[in-house]
Amino acid sequence: MKISDVAKLTGVTVRTLHYYDEIGLLKPGEVTEAGYRVYNDMDLDVLQQILFFRELDFPLEDIRKIMQNPDYEKDSALRKQKELLLQKRSRLDSLITLVDKTLKGEQDMSFRQFDTTEFEETKKKYAEEAKERWGDTAAYAEYEKKADRYRDAQKKMMDGEGAGILSEFSRNRSLAPDSAEAQALVKKWQAYITSNYYTCTKEILSCLGQMYIADERFTQYIDGYGEGTAAFMAAAIEIYSR
Repeated sequence: MKISDVAKLTGVTVRTLHYYDEIGLLKPGEVTEAGYRVYNDMDLDVLQQILFFRELDFPLEDIRKIMQNPDYEKDSALRKQKELLLQKRSRLDSLITLVDKTLKGEQDMSFRQFDTTEFEETKKKYAEEAKERWGDTAAYAEYEKKADRYRDAQKKMMDGEGAGILSEFSRNRSLAPDSAEAQALVKKWQAYITSNYYTCTKEILSCLGQMYIADERFTQYIDGYGEGTAAFMAAAIEIYSR
């Protein structure tokens, strides 16, 4: 199924699907030689799970870490999501009933129908449980440990020659992350870091790429060159570092 067809079917915009691809949340099953994304039934199943999490206001980065954990259990997640959605529906039903009563001239001034405390507490508890069970993977913990060592140096890279390379990433962000141009820019970024700061191995580079989308400070700074630059850069680095 082409990306435009997926957008029509699901209501998720093409731009959003591109972004999900760029940040590694939802990769299409196939990318044609012409660069068109093609989604299969398995991809649509993943998208549906993502949308369930989004309906409950999970941040995209949390969804990515949860769903990419090898121990992630879809059925278990769905059962808990159903419980929360039923609570949400119950509250909406109460509000609809209150509107009907008000239209009939009846008064109910308790305002209990507007109370979201129970739902928010349950949602918060589920989010904490999900992150504890599936979000804090050993790999991500290792990434955090390594990334701390490079944050200070990274801040220094964001001006001068480094800023010039970031501008190049921005100008090319409409390209596929695995394009020759994108991969050449990653190689240039790696060489720049090695020449000016420390030996930037592919392992280190991979950590940095994750940091560009996991750390809001870096995301906001890099996206200052153009919205989506950080995600494009991270996706290109991920491919280069394999």
